Amino acid sequence: MKELQRILSYVRRAADEYEMIRAGDKICVGVSAGKDSLTLLVALAELRRFYPKPFTLCAVTVDLGFPGADYSEIAELCRRLSVEYRVVPTEIGKIVFDIRREKNPCSLCAKMRRGALHAAAKEMGCTSVALGHHFDDAVATFMLNLFYEGRIGCFSLVTYLSNTGLYLIRPMLFVPEKQIRYFAGRADLPVVASKCPANGNTERENMKQLLHTLEREHKGIKHRIFGAMERGEVDGFKVTGNVPDDE
Repeated sequence: MKELQRILSYVRRAADEYEMIRAGDKICVGVSAGKDSLTLLVALAELRRFYPKPFTLCAVTVDLGFPGADYSEIAELCRRLSVEYRVVPTEIGKIVFDIRREKNPCSLCAKMRRGALHAAAKEMGCTSVALGHHFDDAVATFMLNLFYEGRIGCFSLVTYLSNTGLYLIRPMLFVPEKQIRYFAGRADLPVVASKCPANGNTERENMKQLLHTLEREHKGIKHRIFGAMERGEVDGFKVTGNVPDDE
């Protein structure tokens, strides 16, 4: 599939430029069940076939405990891809919304999900955890830090977690969200709709909408922001010449 090949080219460039994959790695893909993480899963399963540094793959979904979530189709996808898959049951949703009643639930939820994901990855003998953050996420994170915290920063592309011994990697750095959305639709990926009450009503979603509006009025602005992040070497970014096509 042409769309997958294009995504693969971006993923391989990120893996090469930032040395995300080492020979012998066992990489755990954090599968939230959304389009981004499922696309990353498929891309890494394909990359595994020919990447010069051999690695193995598994996938983990942290179930937040909201009723109605069904991951059976994801399990079937993993079976077809020959990827070990585990669903970790938790009560994170209940803790965040019913017990703690957090006014800003996303931060606590993310922290607890990370803990559960990393613990599962360690139990499965993994060396790295791969997350599905993409080009648009990087730009949005940079702008969120600027707008709400008054600082220049983004997520790191490769992070060593000394408390677990795991590396955290983000191989879809160069992939635009619209290409992921198109691929996920064409490939009929088994996306599971989020049951979270805060879904679609977050500062991150508002920032994405703002950037979408700015992109319409000032075409190429996201690419210019990303280029500035690279030139400024924000949190380990570097000039690579791999900014995705502006299309």
